[in-house]
Amino acid sequence: MHPAPGVYSYAGTGTDSLSLPPLSQPEGPTLPGTVEIGHNGCWDFRIDFSSNHWQSWTYCWHPAGLEEAAEQVWQRWMVGLVAVTNLTTLHCAAGSMALPLERTVGESWPARCTGTSSEIAGNLVSAGSYRILGEATVTIGGHKVRTAQFQRHWTLSGAEVGPEQDDVWVDAATGLPIEDRSNIRVRTDTPFGNSTYTEAGRFVLSSVIPVT
Repeated sequence: MHPAPGVYSYAGTGTDSLSLPPLSQPEGPTLPGTVEIGHNGCWDFRIDFSSNHWQSWTYCWHPAGLEEAAEQVWQRWMVGLVAVTNLTTLHCAAGSMALPLERTVGESWPARCTGTSSEIAGNLVSAGSYRILGEATVTIGGHKVRTAQFQRHWTLSGAEVGPEQDDVWVDAATGLPIEDRSNIRVRTDTPFGNSTYTEAGRFVLSSVIPVT
């Protein structure tokens, strides 16, 4: 089972920052989240944090549950009058589970994704674990949704180095993101020199019915 395709409305806040050049840009307050259905039990979810930043995930259903197959992150930074963009593309190892069909509170499982960025030399590895924290029913726009809560601990290495942690709530039946709280701090070499990127944000689903 997958979420209904369409564009969902999310509310959120957050900030993306670079230490060099010293830049920052906001996330939210309205974030469209788009679900597109693919083939063979796969579907894509993309969240637009702003006109300068989006992130997408490809999920696929397998007998053991919902696996994360791929991820992309696109960002644009205005350096003076020059727009600098970067697209990171990751492909995940088989078995990188995002939502197991059989799950127990406290259980954790590994995930590993590798890829490259358009403006950063070298390969990138993102590896870590998901740990289930529990399940609960929440009300969203008058609709009750059974959610599963996970904590995602990842470490980036290679072309980017640093930790990423997400607290994630998803629809326990479909995997649709309900809420996400993220903290990222990674160091990388850029055309401007060594820079630290930080991201702290939160987005929450406003309605379980797509707006389009």
